[in-house]
Amino acid sequence: MLTAERVWRLPRRMWDEALTRVSGAAVFIDELCAESLHWNQGAVSLLDAGARSVRCFSSFESGDEDEHKAVFIVSSPLAGRTADVIKDVVSLSRFRHCVVLSAAPPSARPSADSTNPEPEAGGGRSGLEHFEERLREWMGGASCAAEVAHVPLLLFAPVAPRLLLTPALARLFPPLPRNARSAPPQLRGLVKAAAAELDALLEAAEAREECFAVGPTSRLIASELQNGPRARSRRKAGRSAVATVLLVDRSLDLAGAVGHHGDNLVEKILCTLPPLPGHHSDVQVDMLELTGLPPSAENRDLVAPGCLAQPQDAAAQALWEAMLNNKHKEAVMEVRRHLVEAASKEKLPIKMGLGRVTAEQLSSYAKLFTANMAALERNCGVLQLALATAHTLRHPSLARWDTCLAFERLLLQALSDSDLATVLKQICPLVGNSGGARTPDRYTVDELLTLLVYVYGMGVATEQGRDLEEERELIGALTLAITTETILSPLLCAVTGCETPAELTAETAHSAMQRVFDTLRGVASARSHLKQLRSVYHAGDGVHQATYRPLLRQLLEEIYRPERAECPDVEHVSAGLTDLLKTGFSMFMKVSRPHPGDHGLLILFVVGGVTPSELRLIREVVSSLRPGAQVLVLSTRLLKPTDVAEMLFAKDSLAPDIGL
Repeated sequence: MLTAERVWRLPRRMWDEALTRVSGAAVFIDELCAESLHWNQGAVSLLDAGARSVRCFSSFESGDEDEHKAVFIVSSPLAGRTADVIKDVVSLSRFRHCVVLSAAPPSARPSADSTNPEPEAGGGRSGLEHFEERLREWMGGASCAAEVAHVPLLLFAPVAPRLLLTPALARLFPPLPRNARSAPPQLRGLVKAAAAELDALLEAAEAREECFAVGPTSRLIASELQNGPRARSRRKAGRSAVATVLLVDRSLDLAGAVGHHGDNLVEKILCTLPPLPGHHSDVQVDMLELTGLPPSAENRDLVAPGCLAQPQDAAAQALWEAMLNNKHKEAVMEVRRHLVEAASKEKLPIKMGLGRVTAEQLSSYAKLFTANMAALERNCGVLQLALATAHTLRHPSLARWDTCLAFERLLLQALSDSDLATVLKQICPLVGNSGGARTPDRYTVDELLTLLVYVYGMGVATEQGRDLEEERELIGALTLAITTETILSPLLCAVTGCETPAELTAETAHSAMQRVFDTLRGVASARSHLKQLRSVYHAGDGVHQATYRPLLRQLLEEIYRPERAECPDVEHVSAGLTDLLKTGFSMFMKVSRPHPGDHGLLILFVVGGVTPSELRLIREVVSSLRPGAQVLVLSTRLLKPTDVAEMLFAKDSLAPDIGL
């Protein structure tokens, strides 16, 4: 039976296969595969499987004198830069046996990290054999052993039950509909890569798909998927297992991604703690307080950071799932409960606290484990999640969450009573307070930019093309605010294209802000082409307040409502002649069109990222409308507000990092 759980477990099975090859080897793994492994089984699984060492996939690495076997785990086709790096590493080492495992299928296709991919020599098996010959040459002759294999699904990260992320597509962000036709080759390459990953997932699940799309980029991915050779073979095979694949553009609802309305602990952790280097959906957790060392910068550099991913710890996985699925208060209480249970099992002298959970209480419980190294090691996963929670609760920026939420609600009501120009007038005075020390009435430029995305994302705009005086005033005020910054945040670096304030001129800042507002006008009209799902904003009346209605909620309600009404915005995408005829004849005859709710499994692919709050929303809506329905959420990354603003406003937002 095709279930969400079965499909979700497929990447781990593929990693199990890859791990059988690493015994006695020096392992070289690239960043994208490493990020996926981080959520599958963790890098320690390589050592547990017998690897002698684990190194970055880089031309500056090589094997030790006594290492005679190497395993390369890569995300891209075996050509161009990837082939060059393998050659460099092998040439600098004394390997007699090399294994190359590639997540990319053995056929020429654009990859997420290459803007001008070089075709592989030959296709299919002959291409792999050709690369094996080259490997033997680099090692020094025919007496050396070389193996090259394609292992699919190595780029899927099972972050939580029924949630798969694709780190290789983290830079894929659907352009606004008005920009979709002018999408550059880099975006087209990511579209092909997304279709290839979906194709590999369905192939491994031995299922055929019924494809639906909401949004231009989703339609491109669905069309690429349906016109691929594997999709045609799946249709010809007539497999009984069928899954609905529904792709949705993130750019159709940006208010939900930048707003602070989600009462979710994980969302606050992602926004508060620094990102884990080389990762898009995990953070660094300071573990220094468990060592007993003084809290100095030097000591922090000595202690490896913790993280949220704990794939080998069942108790930590259960806690992580509770943190994702529950509201903030319930999640924090779950953290305390898990800490108390762990301490009790280890017979540590813990005193159960009642009432509100505090950061100090969680830290004091965690520190009990420092006196017992065995207990600390056994409960390290839970302790990392507990410290992530404690550091978030005590972080100065957490108070900003409620401040931003309160102002968003105020603006939401203001949109109900007035027009966009009036709302912008309320935002303009805040720009003058953006500098200086942080106080409750001071907003950073980053916060103001995400607040503007929230306002325009509601879609309540004035006449199209009208040049608002209030927008010009905001452009001027923001330009001045940016040029007086002493340190440029990552978002401002992306928006202006400058690394330091010294590089930033008033002209550059002004030009950047003009681009920002051009983009914001596109955000306001992003759903204008839709017929039914045009609005995420419900204006209030004398009795009810104005509210935000998430696009994903509306979409799932349409799919799972009992009357199974057809939603004109959910486009059925198919390259099969039978389906095309069915769709055409349905205009004249009583032929039922395919419906997203027809099949037992729905794979919901949110193209451009999903927030932890939306994951909880999806679960709640589906369980209320169709209990027991199988829904697997697939997305490119876990989002925080600044991620959206960066990908939306960045100077090179349509040109992803190609890693050269």
